[in-house]
Amino acid sequence: MASVCFYFQVHQPYRIRRYRFFDMGTGIDYFGDTSGTDLNNEWILNKVATKSYLPTNKLLLRLLERYPDFKISYSLSGVFLEQIEKYSPETLATFQALVRTGQVEILSETYYHSLSFLFSRAEFRKQVEMHRHKVKRLFGVEPKIFRNTELIYNNDVAWEVEQMGYKGILAEGADHVLDWRSPNFLYHTPYTNSLKLLLKNYRLSDDIAFRFSDKGWHDHPLTAPKFANWVNNVNGNGNLVNLFMDYETFGEHQWEDTGIFDFLEALPGEILKHPDNNFITPSEAVDRFETVGALDVPHYVSWADIERDLSAWLSNEIQHEAIQKLYDMEGAVFATNSPAIIEDWRKMTTSDHFYYMCTKFFQDGDVHKYFNPYNTPYEAFIAFMNALQDLKNRVSLAEQGRPTELKEGSVAI
Repeated sequence: MASVCFYFQVHQPYRIRRYRFFDMGTGIDYFGDTSGTDLNNEWILNKVATKSYLPTNKLLLRLLERYPDFKISYSLSGVFLEQIEKYSPETLATFQALVRTGQVEILSETYYHSLSFLFSRAEFRKQVEMHRHKVKRLFGVEPKIFRNTELIYNNDVAWEVEQMGYKGILAEGADHVLDWRSPNFLYHTPYTNSLKLLLKNYRLSDDIAFRFSDKGWHDHPLTAPKFANWVNNVNGNGNLVNLFMDYETFGEHQWEDTGIFDFLEALPGEILKHPDNNFITPSEAVDRFETVGALDVPHYVSWADIERDLSAWLSNEIQHEAIQKLYDMEGAVFATNSPAIIEDWRKMTTSDHFYYMCTKFFQDGDVHKYFNPYNTPYEAFIAFMNALQDLKNRVSLAEQGRPTELKEGSVAI
């Protein structure tokens, strides 16, 4: 049996404007409108919704109705949900319609898509709790499976997540972690009692997410029958084919004219042609299959870049300086009891800010440039540090009992 588990990450950060030294103390919102640019969060959200979210949701809803055995799952970051509530209610309604089919599972994660587990376990737990409440309010469901930011995982993450009551967790099926093992089975860690580990089949996932439109790829063009045949080959060699990818694969990373939507529409039918194939959600996989053994992962692994480690966010001095200074402020930020200060600080914990500061070159560098709305990683660092200094100044004002709640266009006192 080959049970296909489709999982999509859906996330959009609050990008920091090109915040200058001279903007400090002026009351300019760090994440505010910069009209017509790649730093305008509302503009970006609606652009991606038009190209990706809305057409893909419409197609998948049609497929779920056509194939009652078709299943998919999502992890929707809290900051993404905030933005579609505010900027694109139509998009939110389509996600809610998908969940109402009963064939879609919503996973749990950190609300701000943050690296908080690495720096503050208390903040990590709080952000996970916030996300659970958001999902419950918007979709009426309580997640049972956890997905940490960018699939960042190790034994410690697994232990913490089990203590929080989850029954499964997603991770990258990296070669250096698996060694001779296959990602097409469930595993557990040596240090948890019942938490089960679902590993991404990165080769098949990346065939869709990254290689689909690559005309230099030896398997181009990728067709639904061809891909279904690769899935069929797992029969007898595994229980699961975990296809994990960014949702923007459809329509944004792979444009409509590549044929990505035609491929997606044909895929469920082709996979279900094989009598031993089916689709499954992560919760169903955890309930249906036993683990085949323990997988010891002492070092952090992620799904980012060819290294599949933390280097996308923490590989250079500017990244380390920015994130360390951010978390050094945590105690003082919460001591203010200022909702606005706390909210701005939490938005700055989003992992994308540090991703934009990455200076890696060659193959990975191309990816980082594609997603980076700043001209250089150093520009991203400067904007972040200026905003962080302004936030620190607001914390000092709060300690003195002076006004700190600033609005767009207002002037600090």
